[in-house]
Amino acid sequence: MTTQLQPQPATAPAGPRRMIAVSSGKGGVGKSTVTVNLAVAMARAGLRVGIVDADVYGPSIPGMLGISGNAPPAMGPDRRVMPSEAHGVRIISMAMLTDDDQPSILRGPMVTKYLRMFVGQVAWGELDMLLLDLPPGTGDIQLTLAQSFPLTGAVVVSTPQDVSLKIARRGLRMMEQVHVPILGVIENMSGFTCPTCGEVSHIFHQGGGAAIATELGVPFLGKVPLDPAIVDSGDDGVPLVVAHPDSPAAQAYCRIAAALSAGQAAAGGVALPFDWNVATGAGKPAPVPATGGPQDLPCAFDLGAAGLEILWADGETRGIPARDLRIACPCAACRDEVTGARLLDPEAVPLTVAPTRIWSVGNYAIGIAFSDGHGSGIYTYQALRRMQGAETEDV
Repeated sequence: MTTQLQPQPATAPAGPRRMIAVSSGKGGVGKSTVTVNLAVAMARAGLRVGIVDADVYGPSIPGMLGISGNAPPAMGPDRRVMPSEAHGVRIISMAMLTDDDQPSILRGPMVTKYLRMFVGQVAWGELDMLLLDLPPGTGDIQLTLAQSFPLTGAVVVSTPQDVSLKIARRGLRMMEQVHVPILGVIENMSGFTCPTCGEVSHIFHQGGGAAIATELGVPFLGKVPLDPAIVDSGDDGVPLVVAHPDSPAAQAYCRIAAALSAGQAAAGGVALPFDWNVATGAGKPAPVPATGGPQDLPCAFDLGAAGLEILWADGETRGIPARDLRIACPCAACRDEVTGARLLDPEAVPLTVAPTRIWSVGNYAIGIAFSDGHGSGIYTYQALRRMQGAETEDV
């Protein structure tokens, strides 16, 4: 994947936690409402939970939790931002930094800066779960979070409507391409039960969420019925699982929250994130045994006479010469973003070039800085696997 973003290794938030992205292909499917209720349900079950409102342009999480945006967050003694807290959940959002009627007019680099601050420079303390409420789509924000932080996985929210499901499929594929595990699909607004006669009306069709989960081979986490109380509770700043805990929708949220809380992070590869200073050895990821698994999942990195040596989960290991790595750099300065043609002249690369720093990029790649001063290339695990034993010209 070629991109103009040049992510640097982000500081992981303090405390062990699972980071789960809640995403959707399109707007209007109730993703933020789902995020809030899942977080509060987890907190009521005893977990330490935080929410990053990653929808920088349209933040809504604070209002749903009854948090006023009039007072900006304080800074802690270590110069970290102090998150707000409501209903047992810690929150950070752009809505806390701007007035209600002030738009967030930001270009891509500034959005990236804020997102990294929200995750890596907030005094979260010890958390068990950090939910990232993403904006709809498959753009810069989704890519930045996937590249900058080792996400445990992603949850995709959709309505049963065919249009919503088709777009949700694109979001699922995007997460797969950046090696973010799909934890499951949630079907929101799945049916409305008449409070008078009890008849269920499937306004947006039915069964689509389960069908797409089966089609793509990912878990179906459950469906949340339509309930007017969801809207009222969100407007009042009291989530449904608190205001009406016995309602069918609240019970659905609690079941999904329990399923996500019980799930285990993907295992088998090196611990993430890491930032390895080659000269000193500091930050080098500890190797783990190759016990089987995806062939493009790295279990160990080393530098030797053969160059960058990688042990893969299927037990295979080979070296990639350092100069070959530098020549194969996929960044926009070294490769044409449209045609993929090489822009870098191999003759300009010194024979003695070597990596000076290697860091993880999300769940799917590493970044490498070289002794010639270049350090903007992102090498996906799939590309590295292809390079082992291949000629640089073919990569």
